[in-house]
Amino acid sequence: MSETSQSGACHCGTVQFTARLARGLATASRCDCSFCRMRGAVAVTAEAIDIHRGREALTLYQFASFTARHFFCAKCGIYTHHERRFPQGQVAVNAACLAGVSPFDLAEVPVFDGQEHPSDRGGVERLAGVLRFTAKA
Repeated sequence: MSETSQSGACHCGTVQFTARLARGLATASRCDCSFCRMRGAVAVTAEAIDIHRGREALTLYQFASFTARHFFCAKCGIYTHHERRFPQGQVAVNAACLAGVSPFDLAEVPVFDGQEHPSDRGGVERLAGVLRFTAKA
């Protein structure tokens, strides 16, 4: 799959960005750590994210190791993207913020074990399960 650029925005449109996705939606995943479990978003790995508008409206949230950096629109509260704890330096965007994308379009989304985080286990990433969406007939 070739690299694609995908536009995105928060719910109110204050934060607008372009994400460069090397593998499109093929990297869509969730995590079962306490924060991601409550947030409920499907994240997609981005090679880069360019914030075009609303950078000043982004709010940073960090917890536990204070390594991952989670960004939210201060106006509507939507999580737009984060800088991952593992692998460090990698960026992920909220798939639901990407234009024309709904996480419900993805039949299966792998859920990674964030309760026993790879950074705490020498970089070993484990699958915790799979989230499936079946449309009502």
